[in-house]
Amino acid sequence: MQIRTATTEDSAAIAALLTQLDYPGTASFVPQKISQLAAHSDARLLVAEDEAGQLLGFIGLHFMIQLALPGDFCRITYFCVSDQARSAGVGRQLEAAAEELARARGCDRIEVHCHERRTDAHRFYYRQGYEESPKYLMKRLS
Repeated sequence: MQIRTATTEDSAAIAALLTQLDYPGTASFVPQKISQLAAHSDARLLVAEDEAGQLLGFIGLHFMIQLALPGDFCRITYFCVSDQARSAGVGRQLEAAAEELARARGCDRIEVHCHERRTDAHRFYYRQGYEESPKYLMKRLS
């Protein structure tokens, strides 16, 4: 398995994985989003692919500067491993690559917001050493 930076050529496979995450209908705008992420100095989108070039999963990252704390933090924005590749170590390797990038960027933690319905994902994060954090609030702007 190889982990690399996503390109717009990965758009169809990423859109299919997003559908597995219950985000259907993304194919029309995913190429633009990948381009935006690629141009953003504080964002990364990594993919894992097998020897045949089939996409097995992806992880989106944003690096946040902390004004009041010495270390910065990395936020996982989207993370999906294909239904067919789960429990094969793909997620663990993508998360390890994210951790390596975060450390290199001076981050002292990684955060992820994961909907309460994603209980399998919660078990994965706990196995990787994540712990509960204070309340998360949001305001919709649309």
